[in-house]
Amino acid sequence: MVPLSFRLPLSSNHMLGIDVSHNNGVISWEKAAAGGVAFAYAKATEGTGFADPKFISNWAGMKEAGLPRGAYHFFHPAQSVQAQAAKFVAAVGALAPGDLPPMLDIEETTPARDEWDSVPLAQRVGLAVGWLEIVEQALGRKPIVYLRRGFVVEKFGHAGALTGYPLWVVDYTKAPDPALPPGWNSWRFWQYSGSGAAVGVTGQVDLDRFHGAPADLLALAGRTAA
Repeated sequence: MVPLSFRLPLSSNHMLGIDVSHNNGVISWEKAAAGGVAFAYAKATEGTGFADPKFISNWAGMKEAGLPRGAYHFFHPAQSVQAQAAKFVAAVGALAPGDLPPMLDIEETTPARDEWDSVPLAQRVGLAVGWLEIVEQALGRKPIVYLRRGFVVEKFGHAGALTGYPLWVVDYTKAPDPALPPGWNSWRFWQYSGSGAAVGVTGQVDLDRFHGAPADLLALAGRTAA
């Protein structure tokens, strides 16, 4: 049975997807695709020292299920930007048709002692942009930035050069549209729930929407409709 989370009324311009990490355990990607998932992202790396132990199987599973797939990195501002970018690029390798742009997850590192607070305000945006530039040059695809409005306002003040990158907005709301961080007037992806359900995934999973038609999603992944 298709979970209630996938019965939301979506227009043809809102494709549904999920983003996952090792915390989601073993995923049946064939079941997820058959159950209504149109795309998926998997965590590849975090900081300079963590490689997600489920990334290799998730990366292969998404492809085998025929899903447009993407990989993301969880950013740590107190760690080497160059080393973080290199670790991510090494984990993902060359991108091929069917692969979505890389995504940089920019949020608090820990609830108690957030690394962003130890970085001078004037340097914060530049650190994230540094990662984005290195990865874009290495993989040949313009990355996407994952942000929520409150984080940008509280930690950055303004998004600066980050607004030159497509937005994956985070806003857990039942409203028809998300609250965008200052500096953007549109979004490419929207994580609208952190506690959803999907066929093929045990337990809760992040739910996302893609702002575009199926042909737009395929084009973003470097593919065309059959």
